[in-house]
Amino acid sequence: MPIESLLILIIVGAVAGWLAGVIVKGFGFGLVGNIVVGIIGALIATWLFPRLGVSIGGGIVSAIISATLGAVILLFLISLVRRA
Repeated sequence: MPIESLLILIIVGAVAGWLAGVIVKGFGFGLVGNIVVGIIGALIATWLFPRLGVSIGGGIVSAIISATLGAVILLFLISLVRRA
């Protein structure tokens, strides 16, 4: 993986994790935690959205949007597990 791709992945993950933490109140994981949540959210979105027939488009903005939606799903699932 080229260094540019890795930097973009980290930036998208950080932004998506932070946005998801803002949307789902009560979740703040710090910079590294937000990056991890954003990257896992991107993986969830990459797996789930095509199966649902959802296509957001291409580019960095759509990558941030889909990663944020995936991260929100992840944080929602984490909150369900914490309640149980």
